[in-house]
Amino acid sequence: MELNDVLAEVRATVGTVTTGVVTSAIPALARVDPHRFGMAFAGVDGEVVGVGDWDEAFSVQSVSKVFSLALVLAHDGEALWTRVRRQPSVHRFNSLSELDGDCGIPRNPFVNAGALVVTDRLLGITGHAKESVLALLLTESGGGPYVDHAVAADEQAHNHRNSAIAHLIADHGNLHHPVEDVLAHYTGHCAIAATCGQLATAALFLARGGIRANGERLLSAADTTRLNATLLTCGTYDAAGDFAYSVGLPAKSGIGGGILAVIPGRGILCAWGPALDTHGNSVAATLALSTFTSITGWSIF
Repeated sequence: MELNDVLAEVRATVGTVTTGVVTSAIPALARVDPHRFGMAFAGVDGEVVGVGDWDEAFSVQSVSKVFSLALVLAHDGEALWTRVRRQPSVHRFNSLSELDGDCGIPRNPFVNAGALVVTDRLLGITGHAKESVLALLLTESGGGPYVDHAVAADEQAHNHRNSAIAHLIADHGNLHHPVEDVLAHYTGHCAIAATCGQLATAALFLARGGIRANGERLLSAADTTRLNATLLTCGTYDAAGDFAYSVGLPAKSGIGGGILAVIPGRGILCAWGPALDTHGNSVAATLALSTFTSITGWSIF
């Protein structure tokens, strides 16, 4: 089938979804229409196709953690892993229950605790973590992503749990910058808005073995493989096992309703649907990606 036909079939399947709830954690996101849906595929050959609301910007939220981690790995390589583990978590993405027992070492870089440590390290490397993430997205996508300051302000005003997580990490000596600075930069890059097409295009280095749009190398082939492996085991929180079973691709989700998925050697998929399941993953986007891989056979397995 042609990709446009595949995407049309995916959209028809997703149209049957009636479950899921838009996040209430951030008031600006709670007002988003839960029935919106978009999906895009960006190929390593330059092809970009989409369906539905694929050219409408949405809040990327935790999908930004893919890009912050890539920037740190590009500079630090293996050094980061002394401060963050690579283990799946059986708890929610914003849980504190494991953190104290683990002496402030987060289970993986995609739960909020781990992403705060990654942001802290990126702040140390660049001096401006949120701007660095935005710059990478802008450069690799060809332009378009921006910080949604209304979402950022709402998130800052309701950031109590992340603040508690950051203070607990700091108490164990695993943050090297003031908590308030780390939280501001973390919130800033989570509040970036982008379309499915822009996100899929920006992440193509993950499908090209670490090679950027201009042909330069961002990550080594080995680090790209390891990042993708961590996405597979940890990128969709405590539902990572079920996601790998049903979709079969490394992926990162966010409570804005987006899911970014990597097809090594082929391209990147990005699907968006604001209504979430109990794990914090988009119901529509998960179904869309599962349907896509079932039709095409483009799984890593």
